[in-house]
Amino acid sequence: MKKEVKAQVLEAIAAQIQQYPNFYITDIAGLNAEQTSSLRRECFEQGIKLTVVKNTLFKKALKDLNNSEVELLFPTLEGNTAIMYTEAPAVPAKLIKKYNKAGQEKPALKGAYVQECAFVGADKIEELVNIKSREELIGDIVALLQSPCRNVISALESAGGKLAGIVKTLSEKNN
Repeated sequence: MKKEVKAQVLEAIAAQIQQYPNFYITDIAGLNAEQTSSLRRECFEQGIKLTVVKNTLFKKALKDLNNSEVELLFPTLEGNTAIMYTEAPAVPAKLIKKYNKAGQEKPALKGAYVQECAFVGADKIEELVNIKSREELIGDIVALLQSPCRNVISALESAGGKLAGIVKTLSEKNN
């Protein structure tokens, strides 16, 4: 591969890493044309960008990030490698798990960089499936904050006429 082509590929990889905050390192070798086409279609439908990369070029692009978490993924860059870039942190993990449940060995998870944390090994799939997106976490926090308010409001509503009697009694007691 010529130096100019390598530079272009490195630029493309760096642009993908900048655009998508999460990526999964997978192995899709051994899939036939139909299976590969099906996987690519599902990735596209779920907002995942699937690309096959050369390990040395991907490693070089990751080194340029100067990130110690990303460096934990270097041992996974052996053999055939495909990268799943995504905005939603758990979507590729769910897709991989779906294929594995269907009895397919591929795509196989090698590692992932999700929400600024490195996950190495196929055994991390359950952790990755359960990661919530930023929006889901914000929704959970809002629900937790609203819960005490809802309890007070429902208690006040259920007291109804009793509340007026309590207020009247307290006001008379102060006089």
